[in-house]
Amino acid sequence: MTKHSVSLTLNSPEQTQDLAQIFADLLRPGDCLLLEGQIGAGKTFFARTVIQSLLPHPEDVPSPTFTLVQIYDSSDCEIWHSDLYRLSSLDEVEELGLFEAFDHQITFVEWPDRLEEMTPKHALTLRFSVSDKGEDVRNLDLTWSDTKWAPLIERLPA
Repeated sequence: MTKHSVSLTLNSPEQTQDLAQIFADLLRPGDCLLLEGQIGAGKTFFARTVIQSLLPHPEDVPSPTFTLVQIYDSSDCEIWHSDLYRLSSLDEVEELGLFEAFDHQITFVEWPDRLEEMTPKHALTLRFSVSDKGEDVRNLDLTWSDTKWAPLIERLPA
């Protein structure tokens, strides 16, 4: 599979929210987003915003740092939001049931490097980083191989 990539600059939290809405409009069961970046780069903010947009009723979307996985019910499927930062082995990841969710639910995985060779091939990777252009500015690099992401990528701001 050919690897594709695109880079964006998000100049404010509002632009990040706008991008999250594009994702919310197009995500379907079986979509997996791998969220990379240092602590404070915007991974959880982005995931929280997308998840809240997908829920039929507003609810709190906490960071899954301590629970490891938060599961939400949308109208189409479950939404799994996981944070693998505190895990040290693939066995620990397997115990979460996350691998089964990849093909049938919408999944968000923070710290996806813990997935090692079990990283879904159909996933879209979003790498967030703090820009040197301002405190609220984020750089976002997206990489993917699966052609299923083309409709979403076409909707991204230039």
